Amino acid sequence: MTNILIVDDDIHILNLIRIHLSEQGYQVFQAKDGMAALEILQKQPCDLAVVDVMMPFMDGFTLTKEIRRRYSIPVILLTAKNQIEDKEQGFEAGTDDYLVKPFEPKELCFRIKALLRRYDKQPQESLLQIGNTRINKKSYEVTIADRTILLPLKEFELLYFLMANPMRVFTRDHLIQQVWGFDYDGDVRTVDVHIKRLRERLLPYTDDFQIKTVRGVGYSLEAKRE
Repeated sequence: MTNILIVDDDIHILNLIRIHLSEQGYQVFQAKDGMAALEILQKQPCDLAVVDVMMPFMDGFTLTKEIRRRYSIPVILLTAKNQIEDKEQGFEAGTDDYLVKPFEPKELCFRIKALLRRYDKQPQESLLQIGNTRINKKSYEVTIADRTILLPLKEFELLYFLMANPMRVFTRDHLIQQVWGFDYDGDVRTVDVHIKRLRERLLPYTDDFQIKTVRGVGYSLEAKRE
């Protein structure tokens, strides 16, 4: 059975989500604040977390960062605000998706299903390697030979996804969904900016792979042929 953690200080929201997710066959665990949520995660493995932004003791942004640091599970942030600054802060904290209150429980359910499918397709190992280049999802470090590089969060997640799926071509929209989440409403050209920065950061240190532009389609990571 799939375990879902719901974190919200509003008991009505907790009950509403619990009822709908239980009807979908999920096992639901509830917490009223971030501290309680971390205690649950220490005792009970969960497959996904739905986290409210505004909570006492530890807000949703901080909790998301802690979940991302300790566990490899998707996170959906809930918020009563629809400001672009709040969305930006959420994605910088590491959330996979973003839902603004009030929302339809049915929409939350299909977003959960989409994220679970996405994570199921990704490799379970936290360490990927191509040539002398290693990327560690637990420590968020990229190591090239004996040099360690720390990348901004979205650049790291973009590189990790491409390295996990070498020789495959992805559209900008697909990369946006995988790295920024389904609710991202910025310009898809942000992918171009992040790819450009990745190339600039990595080019001086490795030729183990190239992130190639596939004209009219998107991008592909191609490993160096021996």
